[in-house]
Amino acid sequence: MLPTLFFGHGNPMNAITENGYTAAWRRIGESTPKPKAILAISAHWFVPGTGVTVSTTPRTIHDFGGFPAELYQVQYPAPGDPALAHRIQRLLSPLNVRSDHSWGLDHGTWSVLRHVYPAADIPVVQLSIDETQPPPFHFAMGEKLAPLREEGVLIIGSGNLVHNLHAYAWGEHARDPYDWAVRFETAARQLMLAGDLEPLVNYERLGPDAVLSVPTPDHYLPLLYVLGARQQEDLIRFPVEGVEGGSISMLSVQVGD
Repeated sequence: MLPTLFFGHGNPMNAITENGYTAAWRRIGESTPKPKAILAISAHWFVPGTGVTVSTTPRTIHDFGGFPAELYQVQYPAPGDPALAHRIQRLLSPLNVRSDHSWGLDHGTWSVLRHVYPAADIPVVQLSIDETQPPPFHFAMGEKLAPLREEGVLIIGSGNLVHNLHAYAWGEHARDPYDWAVRFETAARQLMLAGDLEPLVNYERLGPDAVLSVPTPDHYLPLLYVLGARQQEDLIRFPVEGVEGGSISMLSVQVGD
């Protein structure tokens, strides 16, 4: 059975940067059994309704602005997997999961996978996050998708446990993490290690630190898919750690071995 992985993807520039985070992502790819395919849930496909990519050649989406030209030239030419997309639709039935021909791989997916699997030789399918649904819905989606782990499919979520751009220290050098960001990440880690996931699903009840750390749900919800696919015997560890700009957690979460 493959693990499931949540990546704190951070700045899109990580796609073309060599740093401690990208080196750790590369080690994850080297130490994880090579999957037959990847299912990615990214913070950057956050739309009404649920869709799954069915293209055999998903395009590399440069869904950001104001970055160096080099970043817009990056391509991640991984193939798609329509058969996996249809398997996902069956697993999530009776939910209506539309076959999406227009989306591709957004930077939440390819900026990480470019380091984890640089050969781009593993088929990748993306599943959208339904912005109209509450957190328990997304956790339940992860539970329904869990059988894929035994079928050679690596389930990954890409976002950030703490993601507050309004508080981000733009242009400053190595700002210390805000106290509230540290407290929320610490509490989340403790809950995951204890297997007490309900407070993480209903994270808004965790108080002011949660409000500041997760001002919008898009970057947090991918974690719930990964945790939802957890099996009772799975251990949880954190192969990547760090906080950028005081308010962006780069924590990665690995569920299972």
